[in-house]
Formats: sequence, C-alpha cells, structure tokens
Amino acid sequence: MRIAFLGLGHMGLPMANNLRTAGHEVVGFDVFAGARDGARDSGLPVAETGVDAATGADVVITMFQTGAQVIDAYRGVEGGRGLLDAAAPGTLFIDSSTIAVDDARAAHALAEAAGHRSIDAPVSGGVVGAENATLAFMVGGADADFEAAKPLLEAMGRRVVHCGGAGLGQAAKVCNNMILAVSQIAVAEAFVLGERLGLEHHALFDVVSNASGQCWALTTNCPVPGPVPTSPANRDYQPGFAGALMDKDLGLAEKAVALTGVEARMGMLAREIYRDFAAGEGARRDFSGVITDIRDASASAD
Repeated sequence: MRIAFLGLGHMGLPMANNLRTAGHEVVGFDVFAGARDGARDSGLPVAETGVDAATGADVVITMFQTGAQVIDAYRGVEGGRGLLDAAAPGTLFIDSSTIAVDDARAAHALAEAAGHRSIDAPVSGGVVGAENATLAFMVGGADADFEAAKPLLEAMGRRVVHCGGAGLGQAAKVCNNMILAVSQIAVAEAFVLGERLGLEHHALFDVVSNASGQCWALTTNCPVPGPVPTSPANRDYQPGFAGALMDKDLGLAEKAVALTGVEARMGMLAREIYRDFAAGEGARRDFSGVITDIRDASASAD
C-alpha cells in the first residue's frame, strides 16, 4: 500500500519506518523542519506538504497533538486544500492521535461526508513501543474499516483491539491513561513511603512485583533507578512519555468525566497532581518523574 504518514515525532517516525519495514510505500510529512530532517536521515521519503503526501495514497495516517490539528488538517484552513480533498475517494484515514472523543467523532463525520473511510486508533506503549513495534492500538470505527486497517496496525503494534464505533478507541485510551496516571502516582508514593520506613528499593520491588500491587507502572516504568534497568528513572527521567503529554491526556479525561457525570475522585486528583508536575520541569521529563515532586513535598512536611 501507499501510505501517507503525517506527524513524524518521537513516536510517529518509528511507526512510519515500521510500515516501511513491512513492505509498504510510505511518504511522510511534519510541519516541523527538524522532524522532516530526522525522517530524511532515517531514509523515509518526505513530501513538501501534507496534501502532497495524501495525494494518491491508499491510506492516510495522522499522529498529531490535538483534535483541532486533526480537524484542520482534514478540511484545510484559510481556504487551503485539506487532506480529505486531496485524497482519492474511499481512502482509509487512520488517526492515531490522542484526542477528545467528540473531536474523534467529528473527524469521522468529516471523512465519511467526503467519501472516505475512517477509524480512530490511538496507541499505548510510548516511544519504546513505537520503536519496537509493540504498541497497543485501541480502535473505533466500522467493522470493515477495522479489518482493512488491522494488517497495518499489526505492523506497528503487538495488540490491536476493536473497541466499537467511531470515537470509542479514544474512549478506551482516555480510560487507560487515567488508570495509568493513578497507578504511577501510587507506585511513586509507595516507594517514597518505603524509603522513609527504611526499605531498600530492590526489596520493595521484589515484593510488590510478585504481589497484588503489581502493575505496569511498577514493572516497566519503575520510578526509581535499579530494579528495571530500562525504565526512564535510569536515564534521569528522559521520556518515555512526557509529563506534558500525561497532563494533556488527563485534561481529556477531565472533559469526559464532566460530560458523563462520573464520580472519579482518584482520576481527578491525578489530573491535579500532573497539572502541577507539568507546569515546571516535569513537562519535559517522563511522567514517572512525579516521584521527585512527591519526595520534595514529603521533605517539606518533616
């Protein structure tokens, strides 16, 4: 297939290159010159514009930061051509951004009105998952469109789940990341408590990783150096998944909670904690680095 891949950041570029490895013809584009240069250095062909990349493509994949960017790219801005106009009728649009459910549904509606097929397919697994093609995809859209996209998603990920109709991939992503935020904070608090009680990091890890407290935030993204050598804690919290992105995703969760009226006190407390974390240096650090804020707050309580 000829694939246009738009959004060549830390995750988008390895995803695009994994599609090339699988034998597809991939043309990329990014609005940032540095990302375009990095893509060219990796051997990925880069178009002059997103519209150029989408012209003649069988599939258009977007990996953007916000729902507004997805919608603007689809329909064009300031009278310019959008991706939907540039693509041939029946093109499959796959949006792997993490955006609000209502934005995802609006993008679906725009694509379908323009005569295209569309799914939302946000991902979990971070940069490591993108590089190793081990991402998890949560997909919303029609059955036939999911089946058409599945071989491409499997070239970039290890697990592909059809969550239901339009927007429900984003719904699953919002729920997943709210759980992740709460669990990462809980793991960090437990390690700081263990430190105060005299527990050595490895001892606590060995117990909890084999007990009922076991979770991804511990066994993969352990917030202290040592027990999990590949965790960001061993790289001075270089992301990974940056605090700014977790803050953004929890903002989407907050919006969904408000719309549905769900009682989600833990999720909204995590939203508050990560909003504070991302207001400073945490924006550029891995979200597991929230343990440093917990330590600082604990020290001030002595």
